[in-house]
Amino acid sequence: MIKKLWPFVGKYRKYLFLCPLLMVGEVLMETLIPLMMSRIVDVGIANGDLGYVLKIGGLMALMAVCSLGFGAGAARYAAVGGAGFAKNLRAGMYHKIQEYSFYNIDRFSTASLITRLTTDVNNTQNALMMLMRMAVRSPMMLILAACFAISINADLALIFTVALPLLGIGMYFIMSRAHPRFEAMLKKYDAMNASVQENLIAIRVVKAFVREKHEKDKFGITADDVRAAQIKAEKLVVIGMPLMQLLVYGCIVAVLWFGGREIIAGSMLTGELISFISYVTQIMMSMMMLAMIFLNLVLSRASVERIVEVLEETPDIQNGEHPRMRVEEGSVEFDHVCFSYAKESENYVLSDINVSIRSGETIGILGGTGSAKSTLVQLIPRLYDVSKGCVRVGGHDVREYDVTALRDAVAMVLQKNVLFSGSIRDNLRWGNKDATQEEIEAACRAAQAHDFIMSFPDGYDTDLGQGGVNVSGGQKQRLCIARALLKKPKIVILDDSTSAVDTATDARIRQAFREELAGTTTIIIAQRVASVMDADRIMILNDGRIADIGTHEELMRRSEIYREVYTSQQKGSAA
Repeated sequence: MIKKLWPFVGKYRKYLFLCPLLMVGEVLMETLIPLMMSRIVDVGIANGDLGYVLKIGGLMALMAVCSLGFGAGAARYAAVGGAGFAKNLRAGMYHKIQEYSFYNIDRFSTASLITRLTTDVNNTQNALMMLMRMAVRSPMMLILAACFAISINADLALIFTVALPLLGIGMYFIMSRAHPRFEAMLKKYDAMNASVQENLIAIRVVKAFVREKHEKDKFGITADDVRAAQIKAEKLVVIGMPLMQLLVYGCIVAVLWFGGREIIAGSMLTGELISFISYVTQIMMSMMMLAMIFLNLVLSRASVERIVEVLEETPDIQNGEHPRMRVEEGSVEFDHVCFSYAKESENYVLSDINVSIRSGETIGILGGTGSAKSTLVQLIPRLYDVSKGCVRVGGHDVREYDVTALRDAVAMVLQKNVLFSGSIRDNLRWGNKDATQEEIEAACRAAQAHDFIMSFPDGYDTDLGQGGVNVSGGQKQRLCIARALLKKPKIVILDDSTSAVDTATDARIRQAFREELAGTTTIIIAQRVASVMDADRIMILNDGRIADIGTHEELMRRSEIYREVYTSQQKGSAA
């Protein structure tokens, strides 16, 4: 795991080396101070030499200042290095997620990916900062303090041989059982984030149905689950501090008892005992810090594993060795295509789809809810890969193309219209970042969006707010259509993208398409027969299969499904 995360340290490597070096200086100063203290007591005070006391006292003060400087510098380098590492790691994870197919994202869930980018990275950053400082400070202080303590009184130092193994056994017991509990806790975080995300996305529905209390209760349950998981994990961890304090104070009591007896016997000086107690405290505090490092690593290990899962996930959709970098024309062919969302599943959403669409042809797709209309068109730009058969665009299997080149040639207006924070112009330029104002206005006129845009005081500079909250559903659909047209694609797919506009506007959009996109393959998924009846051909999907395909007149003669839909909609219009 360390090998996987090391490249994200990047240019902050120098801080990872400078911080430990400064920690070495801090530890040296701290371990020399008790030695100076014993000199003051056993030499300066014992001999009544005030000059010696002042001299050694001044040296101690200088060491304390140096220790403070070293510690402050190490803390700064640790903070800079840790924050830089976290920045690089988040960027690396985000870039990796951008390569994921829909299948990869579905496998993790959006809420879990957000938790991994935030909470898990924070845990890993804190662990790194602790390692940069304490992983050097604690072992070095332990070794130096133990050496000084042994040099003062080797017999008294035997107390450590009892305390240290006990502390090690206790920490091993805690860590071995805490890790699974922290993993479970992080999964509860995922569930809580999912609840919050769902609530915020659907806040209008929540308010429309007056379900605020239900959502509060639901969130309360997930938050309580997180609390329970945290308590269960922390129950083990909190044992560590009392255990460490018991051993520290036990060692000090033992040192005072046996050391006091040696002073009475004359085999040890008072200053030496004071220094020895200081070294005992440093040794035990070092052990406490080491234990806290290990406990922190238990939590961060669960987070690191989750981060590495994201980084090691193989994108389901990748380029071949020598991908085609250009789509020559917009023909589309489905050759015995079967598709299932679940890998290795024979429960197909689409079954044995065979159809050829000529370049420049307009195809309408009709079908009931759940007939897999959206799934079918998502196979064209390789948002998903087929389970069996193949999809060809421009005469070549879509898997032969560079994914970016293929998707640049296909403009898709999804069933769920998505706009981003920023101005109308910024959103439209998602289709073509270099589009001129004239090109933007032409696309908007074709999508019947120009007039309502100009009705806003700021026109194309109108800020849409997060998710396009400042425009209606129909306006949002027309902006998404204009954004797709700016790509000047070989294939345009409209996935029920005029459902929120009136029939007159829908007709004007289709008329503009016939004029502006005469050579572009157009695929229109619709619920209204009127939206597709003038298409070159109309495909009827039923339960993931092609029930029929033909012109409006042909389907009226031979397709019972089409006649029923057409008749019911005509009756509804008449009513």
